[in-house]
Amino acid sequence: MLATPFPRHIAVLILATLACSFAANHIAARIAFDHGTGLLLAMLCRAGVTLLALAALVFWRRESLRLSPATWRWQILLGLLIAVQSFCIYSAVARIPVALALLVVNLSPILLALLTWALGGPRPTRQALAIMGLILIGLVLVLDVPARLMSAEAPDGQWVAGILFSLTAAAVFAVALWVTEHKLSNMAGSVRSMLTLLVVFGASALLGASDLIPGGLGLPNASAGWIALGCLVLLYGAAFSTLFICMPRLNIARNAPVMNMEPVAGMLLGWLVLGQLLGAMQVVGGLIVVGGVVLLAYRR
Repeated sequence: MLATPFPRHIAVLILATLACSFAANHIAARIAFDHGTGLLLAMLCRAGVTLLALAALVFWRRESLRLSPATWRWQILLGLLIAVQSFCIYSAVARIPVALALLVVNLSPILLALLTWALGGPRPTRQALAIMGLILIGLVLVLDVPARLMSAEAPDGQWVAGILFSLTAAAVFAVALWVTEHKLSNMAGSVRSMLTLLVVFGASALLGASDLIPGGLGLPNASAGWIALGCLVLLYGAAFSTLFICMPRLNIARNAPVMNMEPVAGMLLGWLVLGQLLGAMQVVGGLIVVGGVVLLAYRR
């Protein structure tokens, strides 16, 4: 039996709140990374703590963990996708301004709509496609592409790497959302989230033990780093659990553009907390993106 969707205004409010929580999580992550925290350590901590909370919920509700072989395959795939997405977005946040990384990552709603269409879902309307194009124009301005193309200087390696990590995170997260909605929507949300985090935790632990990423498990070298790590765990855990528990009722294919509020919150928090400022043209591009998101979220 399919879950009854929330009224749209409730779904939009939930997604907007989650977007702000995810943005704050990335601000905390940047502070933690700037104080020596290893990327894999951050992933392990947030996955581990949230996993414990969800496991307690699952066992309290006495929810079944029996899954068919096909469902197990999709569940493991979802966990691996979220692990890759987490690694990529944190890698981007560590290299470029948080707002810039989040604006690129928030291509995922567009990619999800196109993926859904490509796999037999409803075709986006001409109006939706036009708005998506507007959002892409805004992202071109946010990335300051015109100025970089005219510049004679060699591309900044850190900037390029950060953008590529952000693009990869957007694509991977779109696939994860599709898998959740189309292959795992009949599972109990708390069970799906718990198993997803179990895979993320295991993948992060194995990668850390392999020592393929130098400093991946590094401890914070200052109290600010420890505090930021704690905030990261709390903010991400609450937002992640709510998103994946409520997803079957959020009509993600229709309401996912609301999550594009995340870079707006990231832009504001990045300025207030980290002192990260975007150029005037980048801000204009951000406003174009926000305008496109509003049109997508509230059009009939």
